Amino acid sequence: EEPLAETATGGLDLAAALEHARAVGGPALRAMSLAGRGALLQRISRALHAHRDELLDLSRANNGATRGDAKFDVDGATATLAAYARLGEKLGDAPFLADGEPERLARGARLVGRHLRLPRPGVAVHVNAFNFPAWGTFEKIAQAFLAGMPVLTKPATPTALVAYRAVEIALAEADLPPGVLAFLAGPPGDLLAHLGPQDVLAFTGSAATAARLRSAPAFVEGGARLNVEADSLNALVLAPDAAPGSDAFARALRHAATDITQKAGQKCTAIRRIAVPREHLDAALEFLVAELREVRVGNPADPAVTMGPVATARQLRAVRDGIGLLAAEARVVLGGPEPVAGLGAPEGRGFFARPTLLLAPEDGAARVHDTEVFGPVATVLPYDGRPESAAALVARGGGSLVSTLASGDREWLARAIPAAAPWTGRLVLVDDKVADQSLPPGMVLPHQVHGGPGRAGGGEELGGLRGLALYTNRVALQGNAAVIRAFPGE
Repeated sequence: EEPLAETATGGLDLAAALEHARAVGGPALRAMSLAGRGALLQRISRALHAHRDELLDLSRANNGATRGDAKFDVDGATATLAAYARLGEKLGDAPFLADGEPERLARGARLVGRHLRLPRPGVAVHVNAFNFPAWGTFEKIAQAFLAGMPVLTKPATPTALVAYRAVEIALAEADLPPGVLAFLAGPPGDLLAHLGPQDVLAFTGSAATAARLRSAPAFVEGGARLNVEADSLNALVLAPDAAPGSDAFARALRHAATDITQKAGQKCTAIRRIAVPREHLDAALEFLVAELREVRVGNPADPAVTMGPVATARQLRAVRDGIGLLAAEARVVLGGPEPVAGLGAPEGRGFFARPTLLLAPEDGAARVHDTEVFGPVATVLPYDGRPESAAALVARGGGSLVSTLASGDREWLARAIPAAAPWTGRLVLVDDKVADQSLPPGMVLPHQVHGGPGRAGGGEELGGLRGLALYTNRVALQGNAAVIRAFPGE
C-alpha cells in the first residue's frame, strides 16, 4: 500500500510530441524494410530479456504479482516481440505488404489491379490497462513498428512503473531511431484533441471509457482510427461427454481454476462463467473447490504464496462490491467478499481478495451475464447439456474475447460452434486427445487474433500479419501490369 512513484503530465506539449513522432519517427521507420523493422523488434526483445529479473522484481513491487504472474507478463512481452521479429525477417526487404496477387481487369493481360497495404503516415497512440504493463505495452508496439508506425504509449497509472522501466531500457539499449517511441504516464490531458486522420488509438480498458472515446471528435469527425479491447465475460462450457474422470473434464476445469487465480483474476481473458451439465454439477463443484482450496493468498515475495493481491484499493473495493452483486442471485460456494489476511503480510495490510466460486440457481441468473468482476471470481451455471443451450450461454455474455467448449462429440460441436463463434474472438476446443497439450484460454498467442465482438470492444490485435491491418491503409492500384508487378511489396 506504499507509493513507489508519482506521475504528472502538466506542462507537456502533447501536440508537439505527436508531431515529432509523425515528422521524425514515422519517416525513419518507413525507410526501413520489413526485415529491418523485425531486427529492431529483436533488439528490443533481447534488451528487455537482459533485464528480466529487474522487471520481475518491479512487477512484484508495483503490481503485487507473484514471480509466476510476473513472468506471464514480462516473458509475454519479449516472446511477442520475438515472434513479430521473426515475421519481419521472413517478409524480407520489401518496405510494405502486398495484399493478394495482381488480377486482370480487362480481356488482355496488360491492365491489372492489385491491393497493397502501406503504413499510415501518422502516430499510433497506445492506451493500456493496469493488469499487463509489459505485455500490453509491447504486443502493441510490435505490430505498430513492424507495420511502420511510430508509437506514443500510455500505461494505466497505478502500475506504470514496469512499463516505464521497460521503455527506458528499450530507448537506452535497442538502438531505436529518433522519434519512434515516446512514453506518457499520468493523465492524458488534451492528447485526443491532437489526433489527425492518419493517426491510430489502440485502447485496452473498460467499456465505459471506450464509450467516451468513441464519441471523441478525433474519431467521429476527424477519421482517426480506433481499436478497442474492453470487458469480457468469457465462458467455459462442458459438454455431456466431458464427464467426470475424462481428461477433458479435468483439464478444462483446471484451466478455469488457473484463470480464477492467475494475476488474482485480473485478466481480460479469464473464465468468468462455467457452464456444466446438470448431471456433472456436483463433481465439477467438488473439483473446482479442491483446486481453489490449494491457493495461498498473500505477500508475493513469500515463496509459499500462489496468489498475490489485486492491484489497488479501488480494485479491491470493486471486486468485493461485484461479489456482492453476483451473490444477490447466486450462492457463494467458496470465498466471498470478506477481508482475508495475506500470508506473509503485515496484519491488516494489502489488497487481498479471496478466490471466490459461486453457483447460479437452476432457473438462471441475469447478473452473471452482464457483470464482470475483475478479480479471482467465477460463477458455475448448470444447464441441460444441449449444444444450442451451450451456444446461447456463450452468446448471453454479449461478446467475449475467448470462450471454451470441452467436448469430443463431433455432432455436438458441429451444432454448438457455428452458433457460439460469432460471439467470441477465439474459441478453444478441448477434448481427451489434446487435453494434455491444451493451453489455458487466458494464454494469448501472437499468431492468433486477440479481440472480440460486442461488449469485448469489437477490436482485433495480433494474429500474425492480421495485427498490422490497424496500422496500414489498403490501396488498390490499377494500371500497367509491368509497372504494378514490379512495385515493391511482400
